[in-house]
Amino acid sequence: MHARTLGQGLEVSAIGLGAMGMSQSYGPNPGDRDDMIGVLRYAVEQGITFIDTAEVYGPYVNEELVGEAIAPIRDQVVVATKFGFDIHDGASQGTDSRPEQIRRAAEGSLQRLGVEHLDLFYQHRVDPDVPIEDVAGTVGELVAEGKVAHFGLSEAGASTIRRAHAAYPVTALQSEYSLWTRDPEAEVLPTLIELGIGLVPFGPLGKGFFTGNVKAGQQFGEGEIRGTIPRFQAESLAANQALLDHVTAIAEARGASSAQVALAWLLAQHSSIVPIPGTRRRERIDENMGSTAVALSADEIAELDALVEQIGVVGDRYNEAGMKAVGL
Repeated sequence: MHARTLGQGLEVSAIGLGAMGMSQSYGPNPGDRDDMIGVLRYAVEQGITFIDTAEVYGPYVNEELVGEAIAPIRDQVVVATKFGFDIHDGASQGTDSRPEQIRRAAEGSLQRLGVEHLDLFYQHRVDPDVPIEDVAGTVGELVAEGKVAHFGLSEAGASTIRRAHAAYPVTALQSEYSLWTRDPEAEVLPTLIELGIGLVPFGPLGKGFFTGNVKAGQQFGEGEIRGTIPRFQAESLAANQALLDHVTAIAEARGASSAQVALAWLLAQHSSIVPIPGTRRRERIDENMGSTAVALSADEIAELDALVEQIGVVGDRYNEAGMKAVGL
């Protein structure tokens, strides 16, 4: 696995690992905690050095899981976590990025992860009630105190990114970006490239859509985030199948999987892009890592670039409440 560099010289593996699904959002949670620890350690053994978590995943239990997994291999991994939600009674009650809350979140994450400093500390969602300069300044103070190494944002708009970066250097923006979620391309990605900030796409496989394992008419059970997302409703899935069919055709011609082509396309967009697909399975780790060996031609990249414009996507990437919280 080759390395890539985010902003501020932070070097990580070209493919990371999103750990959220090991604790929530994608159907019944795994019953065997030791198995998930084994998957995380396997990923690192295979060359993945970038693991993503957040205090709100669970809440809290995902950080504890990642912390236990990395304890014997701490020096081999860069761990990203996030702050910015008001968590009460086991659930998020909205955003809260007041300086005192950021400090509380940092202390909690340090303890749960069992680390001396947080490698990358993202604001999980922009808090419209707290100036981004105050957020950046607080994280900058935590950096000066040795508790945080790098500052990041998640799902922020271009203007907010510029303001934050002017107050304290931003290392990475984490946002949804994939073949069917192209929101960052208009303003955010050019801004990141201009400022030297890395982009960490979550949902790089369209929340599993581009693996080919989500079928038209599929029903999502309780606790499944995709059951709340418009583009995963039955009629939307049926309409969006044309996107997957196109990617699958390219993949079959290359002797690759549709997931590998989707990740290879992302990697080809810019050298500072590091996708973090999530999984609970070792074989998916191997498959995702294999995307770095899929060298798409210029024609294939151009064809995939134009995919959404030519075919279209039916349904938003979040429900109404979720869409209101992004791009601020």
